[in-house]
Amino acid sequence: MAVLWGVILHAIGGFASGSFYLPYKKVKGWAWESYWLVGGLVSWLVAPIVLGLATVPDLFAVLAEAPGTDLAWVYFWGVMWGLGGLTFGLAMRYLGLSLGMAVTLGLCAVFGTVVPPLWKNEFAQLLGTPSGRMILLGLGVCVLGILVCGVAGMMKEKTLSAEEKQASIAEFDLRKGLLVAVFSGIMSACMSFGLDAGQGIAQLAVQHGADPLYQNNAILVVVLLGGLTSNGLWCLYLNFKNNTFSDYTNLTAPVARNIFFCALAGLTWYLQFFFYGMGDTQLGEYRFSGWTLHMAFIITFSSLWGLYLHEWRGANRLTMRTVSLGILGVVLSTVIVGYGNYLGSRPAAAETSSATEQTAPQGTQLAEAGVH
Repeated sequence: MAVLWGVILHAIGGFASGSFYLPYKKVKGWAWESYWLVGGLVSWLVAPIVLGLATVPDLFAVLAEAPGTDLAWVYFWGVMWGLGGLTFGLAMRYLGLSLGMAVTLGLCAVFGTVVPPLWKNEFAQLLGTPSGRMILLGLGVCVLGILVCGVAGMMKEKTLSAEEKQASIAEFDLRKGLLVAVFSGIMSACMSFGLDAGQGIAQLAVQHGADPLYQNNAILVVVLLGGLTSNGLWCLYLNFKNNTFSDYTNLTAPVARNIFFCALAGLTWYLQFFFYGMGDTQLGEYRFSGWTLHMAFIITFSSLWGLYLHEWRGANRLTMRTVSLGILGVVLSTVIVGYGNYLGSRPAAAETSSATEQTAPQGTQLAEAGVH
């Protein structure tokens, strides 16, 4: 039941992530950098601190006690992830929800899986195991699904007029969007590394009385501060370059309405990792599959939103079948990768079980034998 509850929490987080960009569509009269910064202040600063204080006793004491190296690594990965989050919004802007999410998060799943063994010099070992080969098969399917999505995007670009493209996605640009999505997918995987690097901080949170369900909320304060750094500096630079500081005081635009929808988008965005962190604590020995589940649910819900919002309106039947096939390929790849990780967890579980049996009292072993 705990694992099932963990999957449900990951599904809620995936729904939040797949839906967060929708409120931004209600913002009027502001440049992209302006509404991205306002929403980001909520998602990367306000929400992590407020919900962190609500769920982690002595939050700031926990962070003060954490080793400096842990904090530095978590912050570093947050800055790197922030570059992915920054361009993630641009990918949605140029490709739309369904295509942008499929390409970006598919690549995120790939690099989130491949980079750790490369970092630990374990890639050759990965190739030599059934689980490793299954994981690499899943990554291959993921890349194939991304390519199919790209083909569908090119088919859409060729068959629709400029007016039809802008009717569904105002700034649709396949070439620019794919380049941005590739970069975003690579860098977004750094969130997974930041959460891994901060497990010592999570343990300190539990020692201070935090419910283990919320222990990752202490890590999120630091990793998202790193994300705020990279995103905030870039948005301020664009405000200066494009002379868009006036957006925040422009009375001809609905300022209060814009702030509300930006804050709603930012809060929704943060909730993906709030629920991801809770789901991660419930999976136990299946924790390895958390990132895979997260990606799969986000792609699924964002694809449904893309269809609901008619982002592919006007595309012919062949194009629709192609993009559906590509998205299904990306989702299937996450299942294959998760199964590969499951195969890899079985030897460790068997060793633990064997060690337990060897240390158990003889009477216990005989009783178990009798049951069997």
